[in-house]
Amino acid sequence: MNHSSRRHFLARNALGISSFGLASLLQQDNLFGAPKKPPFEKTIHDLLSKPPLAAPQAKAMISVFTGGGPSHIDLFDPKPELKKWDGKQIPPRDIKYDNAGQASSVVMASKWEFEKCGQSGMELNTTLLPELGGIADDVTLIRSMHLPDIRNHGAGMRALTSGRGLAGHPSLGCWVTYGLGAESDNLPAFVAIVLGKNPPGSPYWDSRHLPSIYQGTIMRETEPRIANLRPPKHLQGAAQKNQLDLLASLNSEHLKSRPGEDDLAARISSYELAAKMQTEASDALDLTKETAATKNLYGLDVKESKRMGEACLLARRLVERGVRFVQIWNYGWDMHQEIFTNLPLRCAEADKPAAGLVKDLKARGLLDSTIVQWGGEMGRLPVIQNRGSGLKPGRDHNTEGFSIWMAGGGIKKGHVHGATDEFGHRAVDGIVTQHDFHSTLLHQFGLDADSLHFESGGEKVALVEKGKGKVVDGILA
Repeated sequence: MNHSSRRHFLARNALGISSFGLASLLQQDNLFGAPKKPPFEKTIHDLLSKPPLAAPQAKAMISVFTGGGPSHIDLFDPKPELKKWDGKQIPPRDIKYDNAGQASSVVMASKWEFEKCGQSGMELNTTLLPELGGIADDVTLIRSMHLPDIRNHGAGMRALTSGRGLAGHPSLGCWVTYGLGAESDNLPAFVAIVLGKNPPGSPYWDSRHLPSIYQGTIMRETEPRIANLRPPKHLQGAAQKNQLDLLASLNSEHLKSRPGEDDLAARISSYELAAKMQTEASDALDLTKETAATKNLYGLDVKESKRMGEACLLARRLVERGVRFVQIWNYGWDMHQEIFTNLPLRCAEADKPAAGLVKDLKARGLLDSTIVQWGGEMGRLPVIQNRGSGLKPGRDHNTEGFSIWMAGGGIKKGHVHGATDEFGHRAVDGIVTQHDFHSTLLHQFGLDADSLHFESGGEKVALVEKGKGKVVDGILA
């Protein structure tokens, strides 16, 4: 094994976990006592930086995932036709309700006006998203997202993160990390910042078929943000260094006696990365080093936007230190009822931090190489849910046509891509599926969706099934 690959799981002079902890973790993973296997060509899984296939436009990505489904027809996609039909039966069409028991076919127009923003004239709901309106000339608004044959949240979130509605597949952040490795030796390549409750269903930062070294590191919204980041006081200093020197030696001998154990090497590398993070991550997570002006830019001085502002600011701090992919999980946009009360609350939490992130990255010269993406797994239907039930009305799920926005990393500026029909029900022009979305993102990283795959159990696993996705050239600068 060469020196460059060995350094990712032998942390001779770094802080790390104890040898007893390593043995326990390996035993849990059924790797500690694995029998010797015949020698064969060894595959090394590590986080060493890897060259892309083509010149990349992006080196990092921050995804602000607004789980639950922000209503595109109330925020991003103005539909004058809805006002003409407000309170009337929608013309005949095949509406696929997720909650048929509370469904209606009565049109419900948006309660807000849209305004043309910036030199691009992008139309947005600036009552609820004034800060987004201020950066309209820096973003591409995709109004034609479409998830075929998907209705509910879990399947939708899996589709937009792993390419498929079914569970059990590696997420986008894992694939980017697998394809390109890390830019930092002391921080994870992929971090998932989780706000509030975990999203329903299986985690969307899991490596699944890929070795565990490529999975996302979970960061909480409150301290301790990363579990077990700091060692106990009695192990700090010389005591821990001595343990680590012994651990490095034991790791090396253990792996030498088990050639071909790819999972073993990957797990050891993961455990040692956790050790090296103790110094670097603590610095990255220290928001006290930011100026008052920067904190204000992200909305940290406002109660409503503080938690999202901290997440976005942390994402910037991580990316500028070499983290490849940051996923901010903000589940809370599912509005089957009281949408005209709840939507303003969510926008007050999210608008300033997201716009502040784009402004800050741009000011620091990082936006050109960092993709920022904002949006959820669906939009909402143009008809009333809970009509006549005594509840304030809401909107059911709509995966047939919805909106997301993106900025940076070679994405067009001040551009609107695609369109939905006159009711905002279905994407009808410039349709973008999850396969197209992922193919385009990989392309911006200098990767090819058709060639990026991993052999697992005799099967080729990929983010995009061969031939299903296309690069959406219309959104690229």
